[in-house]
Amino acid sequence: MSAPADLPPLPATFRPSLTRGILIGCGIGIFVVITAVAFLLGIGGGEAASFVLTAALLAGVCFLLARPKIVVSAEGVTVVNLTTRRTLGWAQIVRVTLRGGDPWAFLDLSDGTSLPVLGIQPGLAREKAVADARALSALVDAHAPVHD
Repeated sequence: MSAPADLPPLPATFRPSLTRGILIGCGIGIFVVITAVAFLLGIGGGEAASFVLTAALLAGVCFLLARPKIVVSAEGVTVVNLTTRRTLGWAQIVRVTLRGGDPWAFLDLSDGTSLPVLGIQPGLAREKAVADARALSALVDAHAPVHD
């Protein structure tokens, strides 16, 4: 992956903004519609509460899906996926990979494993995802440990 000429300023955050906006909007919309239906039906007590609880759970799933991001600082990279958060030092990251057809980027790590990075998703905004992957790759290259 080729590196851009200038690096983004640190700290930097990469996230799928369009996907995030859609998911947050859907979560709010789902909650409002289901809650309104419960009140418009004129049901009471436990039934209304079950509607509102269902709406809250569905909205929560949307908000959880909107969570992924990558936060880059001078110390390293923090990858926030759906339910996990992992902080890596620059020396732990070997390469950033985003191949055609991949659902998200991956970090190849020095221990031989690969970490999915859901904060860079080409699904709805391919150009932005490729640009974010290139910027992250350039940062990894710039912070790579010097070997003699």
